[in-house]
Amino acid sequence: MAAAAVLNLVDPSMTGIGGDAFALFYNSKEKKVHALNGSGRSAESATLDDICRDLSITDRVYGAIPTSSALSVTVPGAAAAWTDIVQHFGSGALSLAEVFAPAIELAENGCPISEIASYYVRIPKFASHQVADRFQWAATEDELRSKPNGTELLKQDPSAPQGYRAPRAGELYRNPLLAATFRRLAEDGKAGFYEGPVAEAIVKVVKDLGGYLNMSDLQRHGAQGSEVVDPVSIRLQQTSPGSPSGGVAVNLWEHPPNGQGIVAQMALGILQILEKQGKIPVFGSNDHNSPEYLHALVEALRIAFADGTWFITDPHAAGFNTESLLSDEYLTERAKLYDPKQAATILDRGSPAFKTSDTIYLAVTDQEGNACSFVNSVADTFGSRIVPPGVGFVLQSRGAGFHLHPANHPNVYAPGKRPYNTIIPAMVTNSNDGSLHTVLGVMGGAMQPQGHAQVLLNMLKFNMNPQVALDAPRICIGVSLPGKSTDPSKKVDNTVYLEEGIGEDVANALAGMGHEVKMVTGMGRALFGRGQVIRVHHDPVGGERIYSAGSDMRGDGAAAPLT
Repeated sequence: MAAAAVLNLVDPSMTGIGGDAFALFYNSKEKKVHALNGSGRSAESATLDDICRDLSITDRVYGAIPTSSALSVTVPGAAAAWTDIVQHFGSGALSLAEVFAPAIELAENGCPISEIASYYVRIPKFASHQVADRFQWAATEDELRSKPNGTELLKQDPSAPQGYRAPRAGELYRNPLLAATFRRLAEDGKAGFYEGPVAEAIVKVVKDLGGYLNMSDLQRHGAQGSEVVDPVSIRLQQTSPGSPSGGVAVNLWEHPPNGQGIVAQMALGILQILEKQGKIPVFGSNDHNSPEYLHALVEALRIAFADGTWFITDPHAAGFNTESLLSDEYLTERAKLYDPKQAATILDRGSPAFKTSDTIYLAVTDQEGNACSFVNSVADTFGSRIVPPGVGFVLQSRGAGFHLHPANHPNVYAPGKRPYNTIIPAMVTNSNDGSLHTVLGVMGGAMQPQGHAQVLLNMLKFNMNPQVALDAPRICIGVSLPGKSTDPSKKVDNTVYLEEGIGEDVANALAGMGHEVKMVTGMGRALFGRGQVIRVHHDPVGGERIYSAGSDMRGDGAAAPLT
C-alpha cells in the first residue's frame, strides 16, 4: 500500500486514491488465498432514465456514458481498500501513518517522473485504423488546464501557459495537496476520506458538473468498507510433449466478478478441454506463437469474452453464480464453437472495438512466504479528468463500464451498483499442497485476461522464466468492453493484433484462417499491456524458498529485491 500511494503521485494518469482497487492475498501459514473487492458503486439517487435523459441518449443500444462525464464517476473504492488491506492482511507492525509516510514525504519534497509516465505516445486507433493519441501526462496537460482544479495535477512553471504544465521525464514533481489527503487517511482512517473535507470536495465537483454522488454515497462506502470475498479458481493440468502422464497441476486464482478475471480462467479451461479431446495438440516449446497455437488461443479468448462481457457485473445484482461458467460441463459446451481451421464468428453483446485502460499492478512477497497481488486504476487515462478542489487527485470514470441496454442485461446501469471492472490481480498455487507458485498480473483494459493467459502459459507450457515470459511477443484480440466501444457500426471483429517479433509467416497463416491480422510496432506496443511476475521455487535439497521475478519491458516497472 506504500507503493500504491507513491504510484498515485508519480503516475496519476494510471492510478490513484480516486479510483478502485482489487487484491488477492496468500497466507503462507494457512496456504489459503483471500480476495478483497475495493470497487465503488454508482450514486444511489440516479436511475437509468436519469442518466440517459441527462446525456440525451435516445438509442440505448449504442449509447454509453462518456468517460469525461461526471455521470461516469462512481464512489472511489481505493482509499477504503488501502486501509482495509492493511487491517485484514497486514502484520500489524506498521500504522497507517508509517505506511503512507514515504508517499507523503515524496509528495511534499518532490519525486522525479519516469519517461513513460510523462510520455506523449501515439498509437493506432484500432477501430478505424487511424492514428489517435494515447493520453499520458504531457498529452493531457491542455485538457487538465481547461478543467476545474485540473492544474492541481500539473507542475508549476511560470513560463508555461497559465503557469502550469506536465512534468517532463526526470523532473521533480510535487503534490502537497495529495500529501494532505494521504495524511488525513493516515490519521483518521476511512473517515478521513469518506467524510469531512475530502468527501465534501468530491461531492461538490461532481454535482457542479451534473453528477449525482452525495455525501451519503461516500459515507455508506466508508462505513461498509471493502468487501472480503472468496476468490475463484480453476485447476489446470499442464502437460507438454514427453511429460509424465497428467503433468503438473496448478490452480489459477482470480478475483471474482465484478472483475473480469474469469475470462482468463474460461479461456484456459477451454484450451485444456480442447487438448483433452485431441482437438488441439499438446503444444511444446517449439509451438510457441505458432499459427496453430495462436489460433487456438484467440478462439478460446473470443468465446470467453463473449460470455464475460454479458455476465460480469456486480455479484450482488447478478442473480446467479458466475463460478458455474468455470464448470467442465459449461466449458465443454462452449468449446464446441472451436474450429481448428477457421476463425469462428462468435457474436458478443456489443461493438467489438478495443480500447486500452489505465492501471498499475503490484506483486509483492515476503520472507515468510506471504504474497499480495494488487491492482489499482482510475479506469481511463486520468480517469474522468475531474479533479476535486484541494485534494490533489483525479476521480475515476468506472461508471462508463455500465451497459445502458437491454433492461435485462446483468451489467445494465442501476443505482448503488458496481459496474463491470477490468482490473484483475492473479495468483497461482500448486494443486498438490496449496503452496504458492506464482504472483502475476498484466495491466491494460481487455488485455488483462489475455495477458494473464499468455504469460502463464509461457511459464507453464513453454518453460519460460518470469522475465522471458513477460518479454515474449503477445497477441491482443479486439474486444467490446462496456462503455469503451468506438465503432458501433461494426458488429463482428475478427482482428488479431500481433506484436512485432511474431513472424510474417505466422501472420499470413492466421489470415488464411480468416483472422484480420494487424501488426503493431514501436510505442504502439503499449496495447499489449504491462505485467509483473514473481515465481516461487524451493531448493530441492534444503527446501529453502527462492524467488525469481520479472517486470515488463513495455512499462516503467522493476523487479526489486528488498531487505
